Amino acid sequence: MSIDTKDKISDEEIKSLATAIKTRYGIDFTNYELKSLKRGFGRLISKHQMNSLLDLWAAVLRDKAFFLACIDDLTVNLTEMFRNPEVWVFLRATLRDHFQKDQTISIWHAGCSTGEEVYSMLYVIQSLMFGYKTRVIATDLSKNALNLARAGRYFGPPAKKYQANFDKTFPGERWDNIMQEMEEGFMVKDRLRKGIDFREHNLVKDAFPEQLDIIFCRNVMIYFDGALKKRVMMNFYKALKPHGLLVVGYYDMMPDGFQEFFSVYDNKTKIYIKV
Repeated sequence: MSIDTKDKISDEEIKSLATAIKTRYGIDFTNYELKSLKRGFGRLISKHQMNSLLDLWAAVLRDKAFFLACIDDLTVNLTEMFRNPEVWVFLRATLRDHFQKDQTISIWHAGCSTGEEVYSMLYVIQSLMFGYKTRVIATDLSKNALNLARAGRYFGPPAKKYQANFDKTFPGERWDNIMQEMEEGFMVKDRLRKGIDFREHNLVKDAFPEQLDIIFCRNVMIYFDGALKKRVMMNFYKALKPHGLLVVGYYDMMPDGFQEFFSVYDNKTKIYIKV
């Protein structure tokens, strides 16, 4: 079955399978945007050379290990180190203005994927002339992504792109301050990897961390429908301290009524501040 055949999958079939997954495994895709789910299920059907959604349905509900391995295909992660250079430049300037010297900054990377933005932010913090203490929580639905994030190793063309992003973001600064060269790639240096609390977490149903200064949730809500976006936004609001910052992705659309919770801190970089 080609991925194009996803167009033949009905909304009702997608909703039914999402409900069955929620009932069996407690992982909730029922409020994910239908087009995104269709693409994800289409990728799985094609990848495993199945003939129909019914074949996928049987495999997913019969074999939990198979389903857990499918999560990465259902939630395609859009992430890079130092993606959108203006975000990191703005955040470094903002840290100086927004936080007191020697303050502990609590940061949650919600939907951290393979960790690129976790390490990007830690470099930004550690590159400042005066140090901040940090409490960093990094969560994702995918165990595989979290294992890769913990390892902090990046290979091949992505690693080269990350170095190019860094050079564009902070010209004149040293890439080897953050990365140790390995064969065909790089590994994040130990001083940046220490003390990160990596956790498996489902934004749809799990409790949120609290008393946070900054939440990153970039290119995650593109998969959510309007109702789920608003629910997650309310929980982000509760999790942040007064005047806490929310950093979303360039592809993320804020839900209707978000102004109840957040105002624009910087429109260009999609950073919002708790009202």
